[in-house]
Amino acid sequence: MIKRFLCLLCATGWAVFLLAQSQSPKPSPAQLAWHQLEYYWFAHFGPNTFSGEEWGTGSESASLFNPTKLDTRQWCRLAKQAGAKGIIITAKHHDGFCLWPSQYSTHTVRESNWKDGKGDVLKELSEACKEYGLKFGVYISPWDRNHPDYGTAEYNQIFVRMLKELFTQYGPIWELWWDGANGEGPNGKKQVYDWELYRKTVQELSPQTLIFSDVGPHIRWVGNEKGIAGTTNWNLLNTDGFEAGLKGPSTDTLKNGNKFGKNWIPAECDVSIRPGWFWKETENKKVKSAEQLFQLYLKSVGRGANLLLNIPPDATGRIAAEDSVALVALKKLIDTNFKKDLLTTKGTNHTRSNQALEIKLNKPTQANCIVLMENLKNGQSCSQFSITFYDKNNLEISTIKGTTIGAKRILTFPTAAISKIKLAITEQKASVELERISLYQIDENLIEKE
Repeated sequence: MIKRFLCLLCATGWAVFLLAQSQSPKPSPAQLAWHQLEYYWFAHFGPNTFSGEEWGTGSESASLFNPTKLDTRQWCRLAKQAGAKGIIITAKHHDGFCLWPSQYSTHTVRESNWKDGKGDVLKELSEACKEYGLKFGVYISPWDRNHPDYGTAEYNQIFVRMLKELFTQYGPIWELWWDGANGEGPNGKKQVYDWELYRKTVQELSPQTLIFSDVGPHIRWVGNEKGIAGTTNWNLLNTDGFEAGLKGPSTDTLKNGNKFGKNWIPAECDVSIRPGWFWKETENKKVKSAEQLFQLYLKSVGRGANLLLNIPPDATGRIAAEDSVALVALKKLIDTNFKKDLLTTKGTNHTRSNQALEIKLNKPTQANCIVLMENLKNGQSCSQFSITFYDKNNLEISTIKGTTIGAKRILTFPTAAISKIKLAITEQKASVELERISLYQIDENLIEKE
């Protein structure tokens, strides 16, 4: 592992470098900490778990919800074992059913038969997360297909009151997830969401909470539900004139970010371990394998984004065995394949020039994966780079070209005996600081696939 900074100065001089630095957005301390988490869970859970629907109508009876063996500690034990850093629960999906006994709805766990109406999923999960040292996050949809006031000005106040319940009763909430979906409520009307009011409310209640939506303000959707970030992935985004939902930036923009974006709003890749978001018994045989999940890891975390992997609890209130097996195996794949940094174990010496770093290994080393990490404290600067590998005779083996690096860039290539590596930054916004360069030999079967 090389931890010395690689400072590559803009070829046009210090004046331009300083200007670029002063204008370049930088992450907040909370965002920097978020980047380091890399991977955590979504938990889609609610009446849809029992009905088999993906989007409930809001007219379902609350009695449908009855997870007789709910065990949020089992969720957290498994999350910890699987290497996940937190869990974001769907506290209220589009059907309007609240997993806590909200005072501002009559469609909640209180109206269900579960625990004779005295249960509270959010309380149990928030306490379990604290016990196991996991981050606790909440998804709450502003769309409500059950609430009679949805579609009126009053509903915005009701939604704010619900937010206040969440933060005062179940905090600290590390990440708040807002879905921009906006459809009709029970009265046939759509709501005009007061996003400014919602954001202001959260800022006042819990300024340390990170808010996710199409336009952040702290984390953005990656533009797809496949768990894949762009091979070019800027942590920057322009949000002027945009809003969450249908008024959001294009999916291409969300996937790639904006090179000269005004705001630090990094991408989060959401994807489900199953074909659907809510548990269905018919999908027990369709759980993604550990190898498939590893590919998603390469295409999300390995492209500078974070991975939000949906693990839906089953109708008993536990994580199904099929999911558990794949998750534990994923952790083993990640740990095994990224355990030995060959730049540390094989010994190296390196030289730097103005825009290049040359690393010589003490002896030829079989490798097929290189990891770059940009120091994000001063922003994101690398626009284009190339990595060339050489053999023991100083002959070129191959060259990889890329664009952004960001928090982490994992690049795989055909296995070769490498004696020298040359990294060149061919285009940059400002001085590029590399926090780390690592070299690995991973399982050939796990090399990134298209």
